[in-house]
Amino acid sequence: MKKISILGSTGSIGTQTLDVVAMHPEAFSVDGLAAGGNTDLLLEQVRQFKPKRVSVGSKELADSIRPSLPSGTELYYGEEGLVEIAAGGDAEMIVTALVGSVGLESTLAAIEAGRDIGLANKETLVTAGHLVMEAVRCKGVSLLPVDSEHSAIFQCLNGENRGDIAGITITASGGSFRDYSRSELLDVTVEDALRHPNWSMGAKITIDSATMVNKGLEVIEAHWLFGLPYEQIQVVLHPESIIHSFVEFRDSSIIAQLGTPDMRVPIQYALTYPQRLASPAKRLSLAEAGRLTFREMDLVRYPALRMAIESGKSGGTTTTAFNAANEVAVARFLRREIPFLRIEEIIEEVLQQHQNIAGPDLLQIKECDAAVRQLAAGL
Repeated sequence: MKKISILGSTGSIGTQTLDVVAMHPEAFSVDGLAAGGNTDLLLEQVRQFKPKRVSVGSKELADSIRPSLPSGTELYYGEEGLVEIAAGGDAEMIVTALVGSVGLESTLAAIEAGRDIGLANKETLVTAGHLVMEAVRCKGVSLLPVDSEHSAIFQCLNGENRGDIAGITITASGGSFRDYSRSELLDVTVEDALRHPNWSMGAKITIDSATMVNKGLEVIEAHWLFGLPYEQIQVVLHPESIIHSFVEFRDSSIIAQLGTPDMRVPIQYALTYPQRLASPAKRLSLAEAGRLTFREMDLVRYPALRMAIESGKSGGTTTTAFNAANEVAVARFLRREIPFLRIEEIIEEVLQQHQNIAGPDLLQIKECDAAVRQLAAGL
C-alpha cells in the first residue's frame, strides 16, 4: 500500500486524486492533507480518509477546525504547514496540487526529504525549473507528471531512446474562447471565461486556458521535464481533447496518447506507475468520437502563449516574472477589476520592465516574484 500526501486537497486535482484513492483503498492510504480555506470540504476528507496530518492556510482556520479533528490528528497551518505535510510524516509520494508559485518551497522540501513527486503544480517548474530538476537528480527521487499533456508525453516515451526524439507536440483545447476573434473578446465576462468546453478545472486554470497562458506554462514545464529545447516543443489546437499530446521520432513515426478528457487517468498513472489499475474514467470510443480536428496555433490570436515561449527561451527570472504577473492579473480579472484582455497587457508590460537574472537562486526567485506581484497589482 502506497502512502500519499496531497498539497491542495480541496482543489480540482486534489479532489480527483482522492477519487482515485477511494476507488483503490487496497492500493493507497492518505498520510497528510493540506488545504487553503475550504475547511468544510477538508473536514469531510479527513472523516473519509483519516490522514494523520492536516494543514490549513492560517492559524485562525487551524483554531476553527481543531475541535472537529479526530483525536491524535496533527494540525499545521501556513507555509510552514505545507512544508510539514510535504516533508514530514510517512508519505512515499507527495501530490503537489496547489495552484500558483506557492507550491515551490514545499515541493523542494519534499524532494529534499526523499519523497517522490506527483507534479500537478506546473508553476513550480516554471519559476524554478533548474533548482527543482537539480534537486530531483541529487536526491534520486521520481518526479511524475500529473498534467494530462505531460503524462501523455511521458507515456509515449516509455522504452524509447530520448536521442531519437524529433519533437513533441502539446495539444490545446483552445479554452472557453477558442472560436472568438480578438474583437469578440473585448466584452467577455468572468462567467463566460469560466465555461470550459471540455475539462472541469479550478477558476485560475480555466482562465489560463482561455488566455492560453496555461499552454505556455506547459511548454516551459515540458522543457524541464523532458530536457528538450524550445524549438522541439510545439503546440497545436485540438478542440476535442482526445489526443492529449504526441511525440514524433526521427524516423517520422508519431506516438500519441488518447483518452476521454478525465484528469483522474493521468493522476492515477502517476500514483501507480509503472503499473496500471482500473480507472473510473469513461472508456474512449473513436467510432463515437467520429472525427478529430486540429488547427495551427496562432500566436497573434494568443499573444500570452508567445510571451510564455519567449520567456522560457530567455530563462532566468523571466519565467518567474511571467508567472507572477499572470497570477496577479488573473486574480484581478476574477475580482472584476480589469477586463479579460487586460490580463495579457499586464503580462507584457511587466516583461518589458523586467531585468532578467540568469541562474537565480531561491532567494532571488522569491524577491523577483514579490516585486513583480507588487508591480502587476498597481498597473
